[in-house]
Amino acid sequence: KQVNQMAPAREIDEVTLRRAQRGDAAACRALVLMYQDRVVGLCARIIGRADRSAAEDAAQETFVAVFAQLQKFTPLGPARLSTLMLTIAARRAIDVQRQLVATQRMHDEVQVRAANAILSPSVNDWIASALADLTAEHRAVLLLSDVYEFDHREIAKALAIEIGTVKSRLSRARAAMRANAPQQARLA
Repeated sequence: KQVNQMAPAREIDEVTLRRAQRGDAAACRALVLMYQDRVVGLCARIIGRADRSAAEDAAQETFVAVFAQLQKFTPLGPARLSTLMLTIAARRAIDVQRQLVATQRMHDEVQVRAANAILSPSVNDWIASALADLTAEHRAVLLLSDVYEFDHREIAKALAIEIGTVKSRLSRARAAMRANAPQQARLA
């Protein structure tokens, strides 16, 4: 039985490392070239492959941090240079992913406010509350359908989901909205 194992990752040689620690431009370029695929790849996997520019930005920030710490690094220490780099890259990518999620949440809140602005003030409060209780996925489908008048196909394309998923999310979102509606709105 043959096991597919990756070859151990190469490390930069000690001479090039020492030159990079002294600020030699060619050695610094060699260091980046040796590790960039691993660093960008890790960042892309953590952040999500769909946002390649965010992964590349995280990788660039990783190298800035590595070069700031490079003087202190010793190849005789407990960690390899790749370990240091990938640790910094992972932490940076996690931070970027958190920022992207927070940005998406803010974007979702803006959409809810925009939807609320076109509704009458008397229903605004309970709709805002009910929308806030929905997941982002359900809220997006409901808003695109009922506020922006997208058809199921348009919603599926916009959110990169199947039409069946659009229908089920829309059904669940509407049911949740009905469940949260005040009694007088249910009678109308």
